[in-house]
Amino acid sequence: MIETSKVDSKLLNRSIFVFDIDGVIRDVSGSYRRALADTVEHFTNAAYRPTPEEIDELKAEGIWNNDWEASQELIKRYLQSLGQEIQVSYEAIVEFFQSRYRGSNPDWSDGYIATEPLIATTKYFQELTIAGIGWGFFSGATRASASYVLKRLDINEPVLIAMEDAAGKPDPTGLLLAAKQIERKQNNTATVIVYVGDTVADMLTVVKARDFDPSYQYVAVGVIPPHVSEDLRDRYTALLKENGADMVLNNVLELTPQLNLLQSLIS
Repeated sequence: MIETSKVDSKLLNRSIFVFDIDGVIRDVSGSYRRALADTVEHFTNAAYRPTPEEIDELKAEGIWNNDWEASQELIKRYLQSLGQEIQVSYEAIVEFFQSRYRGSNPDWSDGYIATEPLIATTKYFQELTIAGIGWGFFSGATRASASYVLKRLDINEPVLIAMEDAAGKPDPTGLLLAAKQIERKQNNTATVIVYVGDTVADMLTVVKARDFDPSYQYVAVGVIPPHVSEDLRDRYTALLKENGADMVLNNVLELTPQLNLLQSLIS
């Protein structure tokens, strides 16, 4: 544990927290990941359904943050293993995926999205605001999907950079766009950007941001997503650290204003 007395408290008011959403704010193991597995199974004629571990292995490559593209890639790899080429279009993959994730009702009440457990709480974000920390979101989810969960947390008009707004991770553009918008909202220039994510792509986003805009200090905070079983947590932690995580937490709620005072800022 870091001793808060060692650090200038002014850093708190010069910090920005930017959060990924899937696996950090909400548990998507029974929604996005289920829809991904359904999609692969459907387009391989029920011959192949990826396991959670196989999905993790793909995402560990650091470039498959988009679950539509991840679905397409797993279908492609399976068919290639049989000496076949993928025949289905990307648009068909997206359409089927969304039919599972959003469902058929206009309010998405019959989609997997309606069953997602929340990880973060409304109180958590209220406490960040009280501490003087600006915060917002950079997610690979669609704006509609991200907004859906943020409304459940009673977060209105948040800073949100979604799939439609910036290149996919690990491109750091979206992270910097979120940070700039938070600065304008706070009317305060930040010194430290803390990005919280659960995948290799999230950690690599921070690594690339350091070169993209070195005017900030960056802290990459990894969290273990809910689908990772207890016996695999150490392995997942190591994977995130190998790809740039400065620290890894079991849950986003552990990232309190005090834990913003990280080793990288006092070394």
